[in-house]
Amino acid sequence: MNGYPRDLIGYADTPPHPQWPGGARVAVNFVINYEEGSEYSIPDGDGFSEASLTESPSSTIPHGTRDLAAETLFEYGSRVGFWRLLNLFLQHQFPVTIFACALALERNPRVVEAIKKYELDICCHGWRWIEHYKLTEDEERENIQKAVASLKNLFGQRPLGWYCRTGPSVNTRRLLMEEGGFIYDSDAYNDELPYWLEFTNKAHLVIPYSLTTNDSKFGRGWFSTSDDFFKFNKDAFDLLYDEGKTAPKMMSIGLHQRLIGHPARAMGLKRFLDYIANFDDIWVCNRIDIAKHWFKTHPHPLQPETSKIFC
Repeated sequence: MNGYPRDLIGYADTPPHPQWPGGARVAVNFVINYEEGSEYSIPDGDGFSEASLTESPSSTIPHGTRDLAAETLFEYGSRVGFWRLLNLFLQHQFPVTIFACALALERNPRVVEAIKKYELDICCHGWRWIEHYKLTEDEERENIQKAVASLKNLFGQRPLGWYCRTGPSVNTRRLLMEEGGFIYDSDAYNDELPYWLEFTNKAHLVIPYSLTTNDSKFGRGWFSTSDDFFKFNKDAFDLLYDEGKTAPKMMSIGLHQRLIGHPARAMGLKRFLDYIANFDDIWVCNRIDIAKHWFKTHPHPLQPETSKIFC
């Protein structure tokens, strides 16, 4: 098995007790993927219009032709969907993490103002909503640097977390460590607890994400109604909560403004928020909160000094 590039074992049957704050049985993190305005588009010189995770009848639009239906479905996410989701989280007084595509936020100063006002957690989602595994190493390095510089300019501080569109390239994690300022990435779907990796005498934290408890199932035909979203996520939460008596885990719930931002779908999110609000022994938290907790409670001997990061 030496040299095999995958870890198929992980924590196995002996996961660490995460010791979530307050003895919580589940750590729940909600993520809004802010991508609208950074997707592939003809105005940005990509030669085609992105239509992923929308209701666009893109098959009727010739490739290379500007798809105005797809563009406006993306625009719905930033013009309407973001504000609906933000209001739901504010009403429930729950935190939410923004997976932020830097160019998308540059193009919507009103959203930037709201993120600042409500001190929302930012995790870098790249410079644009593009597949990093299609980039050369130099192109990917440049995209990472541009994203960091942009978000630092917008918010006055650099992002500490990273997540690619769908999946990273074979170079991404190494390039993140080379950049030097990221303390975690979420470019993995292989666990329900954070874990440490070691690279050349350095430690790097991975906080896995989920495409399972994720509203992308609306865009891929798995979810049809708000009840689908609510029931699926409720079942996941209920099992994790039950297991959390002895082995607490975390639950990541991915949201897209142009999908669940529509009222008929947002009702499923509202029902889920209403439901978990009845539990006082869970931890609804930001992604950076999980990173900070793991650094302090489950430290790695090679990790950066926390005093230099969390100040």
